[in-house]
Amino acid sequence: KKTPNSNQTPQLSHAPPSSNPFPAFPRPPLVPADLIRSISDPEHPLTLEQLNVTQCEHITVDNTVGRVRVEFTPTIPHCSMATLIGLCIRVRLLRSLPDRFKVDINVRQGTHQSENAVNKQLNDKERVAAALENAHLLEVVNQCLATAGQRGSEVTAVER
Repeated sequence: KKTPNSNQTPQLSHAPPSSNPFPAFPRPPLVPADLIRSISDPEHPLTLEQLNVTQCEHITVDNTVGRVRVEFTPTIPHCSMATLIGLCIRVRLLRSLPDRFKVDINVRQGTHQSENAVNKQLNDKERVAAALENAHLLEVVNQCLATAGQRGSEVTAVER
């Protein structure tokens, strides 16, 4: 025997979105410290984190306005590589973060004798672009970034 509704197409009922058994998980926060901690120092066979050049507490992320600010501490107040270190940090973040983020890189106040000049160079788009057009300088930046994706004991000294 057929029931009165057996010839009809079954109707699917849709649960309201709030009862979804698989809720959308929020995206994990961006962690620029993870992106830059294992950048190699241009002069030493150590990472910026190992030399205390970069520290988590000196990195701020504002997702609402799309801004990342990194302050780094050169190893010595007259470090001749401060601009190169800052350039490496900038390039790593620009290559890794979504385009919506503006990146500010600065020497921590009072840690370098030429901090204003270094900060001006690092945050001037035209100067950064010109620096990266220099093939030799770009090669040095890429060498410093060769270890940037590694973590912990994976990071080994980079021969220069």
